Amino acid sequence: MAGNIIFALGLLVSLGIGFVYFRDLGDVSQMLLKVKRENMIRFIRHEYRLIAVGLGGFLVATLAHFLLGGGPFWLWLVGAMLVLVLYGFPYVWVHLGLRNQLNDAAFFPISEARKYIGPTAPVIVIENNGHARAHPDAQIMRPHLAGNADGLGGEDIVMTFCAMANLGQGYAPRIEGNRLDLEVLAQHGNNLILRDNETGEPIQQIYGFREADRDADADGPACPLRPEAKMQPWPTFRMTFRGFQKAYPDGEVYMNVPSSNPLLRLLDMVTEITFGWGIARQHQEDAPVMDNMDRSDDRLPNKTYVWGITIGQDAACWTDDFVVENNWIVNANVGGRDVVVSLDPKYESLGVWYNDSGQPVTRCDFWGMSDRGKLQRVETLRAGIFWHVWSEFFPETDINRVGPRAQQADEAAE
Repeated sequence: MAGNIIFALGLLVSLGIGFVYFRDLGDVSQMLLKVKRENMIRFIRHEYRLIAVGLGGFLVATLAHFLLGGGPFWLWLVGAMLVLVLYGFPYVWVHLGLRNQLNDAAFFPISEARKYIGPTAPVIVIENNGHARAHPDAQIMRPHLAGNADGLGGEDIVMTFCAMANLGQGYAPRIEGNRLDLEVLAQHGNNLILRDNETGEPIQQIYGFREADRDADADGPACPLRPEAKMQPWPTFRMTFRGFQKAYPDGEVYMNVPSSNPLLRLLDMVTEITFGWGIARQHQEDAPVMDNMDRSDDRLPNKTYVWGITIGQDAACWTDDFVVENNWIVNANVGGRDVVVSLDPKYESLGVWYNDSGQPVTRCDFWGMSDRGKLQRVETLRAGIFWHVWSEFFPETDINRVGPRAQQADEAAE
């Protein structure tokens, strides 16, 4: 009797935690199961503790079966197979299949990259002191993080990428002076969740700060309790690969070099095939492939690409066709700062720039050279992100804002 009770309790604990692990961090499981963000955050924070408890439960059940005669063998065997799947799949998928290249990414000259990347392929670009790096979507889709010891023009900058959101964002991977040990763990709201392994804290990619530092009482977009308690975003923009070649003939291109380990190489191939199938659907179908969204906003079709910025507690976004219809340039005010949204057809890139001149800008090129002088890129730009993801995290956003904020309010009141 005692053996049966111990066996049953051990198996229930093990399978219960295993199911939650698979549900919350299994990633592809979200195609079938709705996952609450608070549950995912809890498992990210306590992953290894919960795994230890769950596997410990199965060890207890195993000892109870073989030493105390608890439970039938067929049930133990079924339990063993379920434990292998429920614990093995998410662990291998997350920690091996999605292993990042935070510190050891490989960058190649354009002459080499041309062999693998088409001219019109979209790339995500960061630049510093003339040192430019392009990250093709297809290359950075699986590892999600790319950086190396050389840095970007003397700065420690890494690229983060979420294929579900179509969002690439450069960050200085430090908070309050401490470098983060970032790892890819999950996604929610169709946006990547990282973990700082030094503290165990989750970090939503689109925000850039640890969950523990989130101000729960913030009025407007989520923000950290202290402005310094977040990764600093680096100006990040999109363009085509041929545009990058024109702008930065000496630039570097990130490429995801296949592993020399045959087992990892096989795992990477399976992972990328799975990703490719899911992301192709994500770009074409109106409904999110993984519907773990908490909000819905029908002001734009879900899969519209928008270029959004946040300044203080204010958020605004623009569509590329709106900018084209306005003769390639839009003046607006966000968070009390005048900005210019400009699309350069030569380099096939849409950028957003600070305008501190006090006067509207009528001309601004890819380099920020305008009729009001040299402008600086807005570092919070999320370039080409899906509308349904932008509106999930910034629900109070304006769309295609034009003119000063005061003028917008007056027009809305009329």
